[in-house]
Amino acid sequence: MTASISSRDLSTSPRVLVVDGSKVVRQLITRVLQAELPQAEVVGCGTGAQAHQLLQAGVFDFITVALRLPDMDGLELARYVRESAPQIYVPIVVVSGDVDDRLHRRALGEHVTDYFDKSLGFQALAEFIRGYVRPESSADGVVLYVEDSRVVALATRRMLEKIGLTVRHVVSVEDALAMLETERIQGGVGADVVLTDVSLKGELTGGDLLKFIRTDFGYGKGKLPVLVMTGDENPDNQAALIRAGANDLVEKPVEERLLVTKLLFQLRVAQHLRARERAGQTE
Repeated sequence: MTASISSRDLSTSPRVLVVDGSKVVRQLITRVLQAELPQAEVVGCGTGAQAHQLLQAGVFDFITVALRLPDMDGLELARYVRESAPQIYVPIVVVSGDVDDRLHRRALGEHVTDYFDKSLGFQALAEFIRGYVRPESSADGVVLYVEDSRVVALATRRMLEKIGLTVRHVVSVEDALAMLETERIQGGVGADVVLTDVSLKGELTGGDLLKFIRTDFGYGKGKLPVLVMTGDENPDNQAALIRAGANDLVEKPVEERLLVTKLLFQLRVAQHLRARERAGQTE
């Protein structure tokens, strides 16, 4: 990986990977996306092996995959992305006209974000993807923010509260864990997104917070996204944070537009996943 993960701003030119064994389908999806999302770069391929190569060569912001590929199952490719691709928690959507039982029940496993039925039309697919990659100027959600610098915390809170977010600020990982534990006892999660610095003055670091959230609390990247602020520009160290459970990274000093874009993206995906989970529970 040659580029810094944290410098990626998906709102300027989102990259969409279209994986489908049918060249006609790839062309249709690409044509509609280029018309509806002219700022997007759409890359198509016909096999899982080709997708592997593309994913290793660069970062994508959204992936569509057919349920059945010539060389592998689409779910197998989704698993590869989650376990091997050095990138953010990218939304992966199965696009299929074969709505079999697992699609009907949305029983696609933890690696797939959602599914889209081709019978709805590719125009609807463009709108579906637009909801993930379109930047927004306002939002509604709760951010658990861990930062021990009063000056940095004040500036960052202003950025987030300006767009409508509720910020619960704590100065240490210990305080953040106490808040999350209290919320868990009461049946909640405690926040929609966690924003934390890596280096903190207490005994625990942002990396430790990641471990507690992903392992001890058992919250996956969709249930409680974690955005990490870091001053380390080393791509290998940044990739290690992603593998440890960070959804995405933002380099310090923080640039407001990049931070807000990345945070809103994670918020939107998490809210979508929770809405889908609630819909499944009521069926």
